[in-house]
Amino acid sequence: MADFRKSVVYQIYPKSFYDTNGDGLGDLKGVTEKLDYIKELGVDYIWMTPFFVSPQNDNGYDVEDYYNIDPRYGTMEDFEELSREADKRGIRLMLDMVFNHTSSRHEWFRKALEGDPKYRNYYIFKKGKENGGPPTNWESKFGGNAWEYVEKFDEYYLHLFDVSQPDLNWDNEEVRCEIQKVVKFWMAKGVKGFRFDVINLISKDKFEDDYEGDGRRFYTDGPNIHRYLQELNEATFGTDAEIITVGEMSSTTMENCYQYANEDGKELSMVFSFHHLKVDFMGNEKWVIVPFDFLKLKNILFDWQTHMAEHHAWNAVFWCNHDQPRVVSRFGNEKKYWKESAKMLAASIHCLRGTPYIYQGEELGMTNAGFTDISQYKDVESLNHFRILQEKGLSQENAYQILQIHSRDNSRTPMQWTAGENGGFTEGKPWIEVNKNCSTINARAELADDTSVFAFYKKLVQLRKDYDIIAYGTFEPKAEKNLSIFAYKRYYKGKELLVINNFYGIQTRWDAGEDLTAYECLLGNYDQQDTCGTEVVLKPYETMILYK
Repeated sequence: MADFRKSVVYQIYPKSFYDTNGDGLGDLKGVTEKLDYIKELGVDYIWMTPFFVSPQNDNGYDVEDYYNIDPRYGTMEDFEELSREADKRGIRLMLDMVFNHTSSRHEWFRKALEGDPKYRNYYIFKKGKENGGPPTNWESKFGGNAWEYVEKFDEYYLHLFDVSQPDLNWDNEEVRCEIQKVVKFWMAKGVKGFRFDVINLISKDKFEDDYEGDGRRFYTDGPNIHRYLQELNEATFGTDAEIITVGEMSSTTMENCYQYANEDGKELSMVFSFHHLKVDFMGNEKWVIVPFDFLKLKNILFDWQTHMAEHHAWNAVFWCNHDQPRVVSRFGNEKKYWKESAKMLAASIHCLRGTPYIYQGEELGMTNAGFTDISQYKDVESLNHFRILQEKGLSQENAYQILQIHSRDNSRTPMQWTAGENGGFTEGKPWIEVNKNCSTINARAELADDTSVFAFYKKLVQLRKDYDIIAYGTFEPKAEKNLSIFAYKRYYKGKELLVINNFYGIQTRWDAGEDLTAYECLLGNYDQQDTCGTEVVLKPYETMILYK
């Protein structure tokens, strides 16, 4: 049985990882070529974002064909070679499955628009209001109304995301059977992990106006969600104990996650929740500039750690993915304390109770893109909100400042392999610009430096394998009211792990309330730790992992 508690997952966004044919897009052969690099890091799984046939309106999260590889990424033979080569290195593949919606170019939707009643019932079509307008006032996650009018039927179809991403009707048993076929197909290809995109949105019940929000309360964690996940589990991945699964849970509740990720194994192995990554929002509004709320960040992480454990459920722990800004720019210091803060953020998340996920380039300390012109942006969400922000009266300058902080393109700039042209990503013109700091932040330089961010991540990954307390230990929050320190303890079979992190660029003191000289330091980001009795003096962005 796969022990996901001991595992570490590395996320690859293939389009931006490594290009082998000079077309400016990363490809599957590029992942295969870089497997030794990933092996060097020590991870167990590679989660790959979608590489299926797609018009790429949402960078592959608009799937046109679940069974075939998009030619821009390669061929099925390329995938099979990648799978074989990864297996030789003890690395397993996790695929990203987008089952809340398809592309509007999917055969099912094309047949629906032709009027085929079978396929119309694969999607969610509704009549508009009697006085005109869409069925509800729900907003798309990408901006604007979530309904698109089809004149031919005098009806609207639901798209919680882009207009080119119509939502599937999971209440239709035929749809659920088709989804099961897709999962079984990739299981037969040897895939040992699945990440399910916004999977908690698949059960929609009431189609009513939302006068208090954007509609999400009517389609998030819907009434049949647990039944549908259990059904999928029983029919597909639950039949293979070697397969691990993770669900991306959009605006979910902790109570639902107790069930989604329960150790009884009826639904999923673990969940991604995003509450801790909304601490620099204003309410649910992402497109603003506010400092991140450290106490809120700490309290959310502590709550999820404590309550998920109490209810025998498992977390996926992470800072970064293809939808989030770079964490060292977001919660760290990308200038003066770049290396220190990148390492601190890594240690703070990797020693929590949960399976850690590393997003490509995070292990190098890659930073936000620093784009200054709208022509540099490619992400549909960013382009939509650049327009919306100006329609709301913001200046172009302010709109740029917001995009520089929050755009998903911050994480999608190409992987920085070398200090050379295009960061060694491609010999052609990259599909999106490479960050200019590739001259100093790149894999080649970091692999040659035993004090690099990469070297630190490698040590963290190894610690999880060497110390069972990190994988299996219980969790206790510390310094809960402290305004700059994020600290916690883990306990397992008489052993104790104390993890102390200074989240700011100012030296600070903390009384741990116990004799710190009894501990050995397993890992830190400064050469010397300043502890005396019960007190520790933490340098800017210092982290220390103590063990006894």
